[in-house]
Amino acid sequence: MNTIEYPDRDMLAIDVASRLAGDLETHLLNHESASLAVAGGTTPAPIFDDLCAADLDWSRVRVLATDERWVPDTSERSNARMIAERLLVNRAAAAQFLPFHVPDQVPEDVIAEVESIIAPELPISVLLLGMGSDMHTASLFPGVPGLEAALEATAPVLAILRPDSQPEARISLSARVLDAAISKHLVIYGDDKRKALEQAMLLPPEKAPIQAVLSETTVHWAP
Repeated sequence: MNTIEYPDRDMLAIDVASRLAGDLETHLLNHESASLAVAGGTTPAPIFDDLCAADLDWSRVRVLATDERWVPDTSERSNARMIAERLLVNRAAAAQFLPFHVPDQVPEDVIAEVESIIAPELPISVLLLGMGSDMHTASLFPGVPGLEAALEATAPVLAILRPDSQPEARISLSARVLDAAISKHLVIYGDDKRKALEQAMLLPPEKAPIQAVLSETTVHWAP
């Protein structure tokens, strides 16, 4: 793990977008396609605003979320919606999006179908993660039912998690899939999250799930 510090979040967004684009371009030089897995929430949106204009052969890029709430892509709580609005525009509109949510179904009934779409794109070429102050990443929350299975070395591609604090189930790439990404980036803002990351290094993944995916990860931090 190495850490890059930025004077502000705008500079971070510009640089991380450039690095992600460079990683994708490098991968496409040697492969027919590349997969880009990205965090949802508010943290990556400014990065997407720059990344979507990168001069890449986006038609060869497969985009997926690191995790998703089991809600329609029209919901304000949908990561797919945010990714469509902020990343899959401009030049990046040519990319193919791989959704997790299947309308009018429950996760357990269709998880194998969704995995069969994701599996051919593994290992992830380029990964962009975020982290909560509770040291969660993707939908791997400390103490959430399903976390231990999602942390197993033999975990399936996708995990179903049901946080008590959330109104719906969540689907997440498992820790082994996240950690196996070829190029990994983690973006965090503020002193609180930096301290949380430092604490996570001293804890087991069951208490600090981010710890399970930090090997050879570049951490990008801004105040």
